[in-house]
Formats: sequence, structure tokens, C-alpha cells
Amino acid sequence: MKTKVIIMGAAGRDFHNFNVFFRDNRDYEVVAFTAAQIPGIAGRSYPKELAGSLYEADIPIYPEEELTKLIKEQDIEQVVLAYSDLSHETVMQKASQVLAAGADFRLMGTKSTMLISKKPVISVCAVRTGSGKSPTSQKLVDILKEKGHRVVVVRHPMPYGDLRKQECQRFASMEDCIRNECTIEEREEYEPYICCGTVVYSGVDFKKILDNVEKEADIIIWDGGNNDIPFFKPDLHIVIADPHRPGHELTYYPGEVNVRLADVIIVNKVDSARKEDVETVINNVKSINKKALIIKARSVITADEPELIKGKRVLVVEDGPTLTHGGMAFGAGVIAAKNYGAKEIIDPRSHAVGSIMEVYKNFRHLGAVLPAMGYSEAQMKELEMTINAADCDSVIAGTPIDLGRLLALNKPVVRVRYRIEEVDIKLEDVVEKWLKSSKIGTADKHR
Repeated sequence: MKTKVIIMGAAGRDFHNFNVFFRDNRDYEVVAFTAAQIPGIAGRSYPKELAGSLYEADIPIYPEEELTKLIKEQDIEQVVLAYSDLSHETVMQKASQVLAAGADFRLMGTKSTMLISKKPVISVCAVRTGSGKSPTSQKLVDILKEKGHRVVVVRHPMPYGDLRKQECQRFASMEDCIRNECTIEEREEYEPYICCGTVVYSGVDFKKILDNVEKEADIIIWDGGNNDIPFFKPDLHIVIADPHRPGHELTYYPGEVNVRLADVIIVNKVDSARKEDVETVINNVKSINKKALIIKARSVITADEPELIKGKRVLVVEDGPTLTHGGMAFGAGVIAAKNYGAKEIIDPRSHAVGSIMEVYKNFRHLGAVLPAMGYSEAQMKELEMTINAADCDSVIAGTPIDLGRLLALNKPVVRVRYRIEEVDIKLEDVVEKWLKSSKIGTADKHR
């Protein structure tokens, strides 16, 4: 008899765990997925074309709110939690819900979910979303390219559209983003690499993605999503910690897993965090991982047109996931507004429409900032309407994309950029030492 399974997810790790462990496994039948965190991803299905020969029909995706009912109606024996950025307390609450409904609760580890690459892999992951993974990954790309290596980035999945079309996606130009109908969240991750001439892969089937990446890369950078662990087994595992959220390195899943696995831990944002919070993070890290090298770093924030901030009434648009399931009340945009002397940060909540209004209802910690929510064309339009209705002089975009180019806005947009700058140990020295110890030299370079 096959064990009947439900996978709890958020359109990312859930599909990966299915593909690498359950898809061709005759001991299990995945009856359904459930969806959380991301608006609009429930009500779809996982296509039979991607599910393998054991599945004759699409696998339905239900809202997580229906989990208990599904366990009982479908006689589910095992429930797998396969998404990230959850407090340990929340994980156990979900476990308790599953156990009370009669099923076993399961978390899957590195051996059963990590793919092994023929090429060296550097992974960049985090304690929480919004810690600074992408600036770190971008710096690594620059370092490695300067040393003559071909570098390809693989980004944690964000398949929010037609999964059949998103099995294996390659992004090398802005036209690729348009052709693939990328959401704001996808563009935030892909565009910075594309702009500096680096290829990015993402999608649904990471075995297929890995096979393609290995054909054009000397070294692979895994750019993680949320605080998830890598899908590829890393040769060098770098983890970013955020002292604006001290203590989370011991209390969030699977961020704590990343800390325990880390070779290098970068404590970012030391320039804007309290000194005592920086020390708390460092002490917590040392308490569970004594081997990791700890680097302190600043998050250097700049604005393209600071004259549009100084003395102005501004609306601040921040990275969506950082503010929502990341739990932050502000991001780089607010810091830029203060650093560059904004007269006032206006409150956009009274102007919010549609799903943007629902975001404020669901995330009560949010104040006078606007999350850059854009998981669908309709939501992007609602974001545009909210910004255009706001009474302000200019908009500060604390996201990595050109918001003014993507949306039809009626006021000037100031792009905020942020980069990581080490305080003590240089990341380049760490990479150079790793390259030598791994014997990755000129023989592996593209000539």
C-alpha cells in the first residue's frame, strides 16, 4: 500500500521536494499540495506532465486552511511541511494541527532534498528573508567574474504562473522577463543579475535546471529564497544574519538549520543596528556553530536622485516579502528617506485598494510603508493605483527593480540601491582561500 501524502508549501520547496523524493517513488502517493504565504497560488494544480509516470492526473493545490478537512476526507497518513520563514512556535502549531487530525508530520532533511552538482556550488542563504542575500550573491558574482570564472546564478523558485511553462527558465535579458511574464517579486531577483551580464536560472524542476546550468558555468551561485536551505549541496555555504531581528537565528525555521550548516556567517546591517543586537546575533551563532567564520558587514544604501528626497514628502515602497512574511516594519527605503532628509514619510494605508488593502489587514505590524506586492498583473495594477492615489512629492523605491519603468506612475520615483560592505574580513579573501583549497584554478576557467 502506498503512503498517502499532502505537501504543505508556497510554490517553491514543495514542488522541489516532490520532484526529488516523491515523483518516482512507488511507496508514496502525493494526493495534494496546500498553499500559503503567497496570494493567488492556491486553486491551481501541479501538472501531470511534470509529475511523472506514476500520476495520470494533475495534483490539486488547496488553500492551507483546508488542511485538516483534507487529512480526514482523503485519509492522509503523512503531511510534509515544505516552506520557510516560520517561527519554531508556528512550525509546532502546524505539527499539532496535523497530529490532531490523525496524520504524521514530517520535515525533510538535506540528504533527501539536496541535488549534487558536478560543478562547485556557493550557496547564499539567510536567517530570515530580507537579510541581504541578493547583494551578497551579486558581490560574489563580481568577485568570481573578475577572477576569470564563468558564473551562473540559480535562484530559489518563484513559479507563480503556468507551471508547465516554468519547468526550466533561463533569464539573460529583460526580454526574457517579459516573455516569461515575470511578477514584481521575480523581477526583483533577476534584473540585478541581468543588468550586469549574468545569466539566472529558476523554475520548477531543479534537476533539469542543474543539468542545463552545468553546461555553461564553472561555478554556480545558489541565491536562496526566504530563509530556506539550498536545493544544491553547497561546497561553500554562506549565511546572512540580520541584527534588526536578533534572536531569530535560534527561533526560526529553517534559518537555524542554515546557521548550523554555515561555513561563513555574515552579520549584515551593523551600521544601522544596535551594537548590543549585533553582539546577541554573534553570540547566538557561536552557541550552535563554532566552526563558522563570522564577518561583520554594512548595508550601504544610496539613492539615484537624492534631491527628490531632501525636504520632500515621500511615499516609501519596500520589498514585499521582507515586510510581509519577513516581519520587518521597514527596509532600505525608510533608511534612505531618513538619511537623505525627507520632510515626511506619508502613510499610504488610506489609499490602498483591493489586495493591497488586504495586505495591511493581514500584516498588522506594517505602518507608513507600502510593500511592493505584485504577484499577478491584477495586483501590480492595484499597487500602481495605490501609489498614484497617494499625496506625496516623490516615491522612494526600496526594491531592486526600476519600479517607474514597470508601472505607469504619476510622480517621480527615486531608486534606492544597497550593497554589502565588509567591516573586517573581506569576502574576496574568503573566496580566494576557498578557490585554492578546492583546487579551482585556471584549468576550470573559461578560455
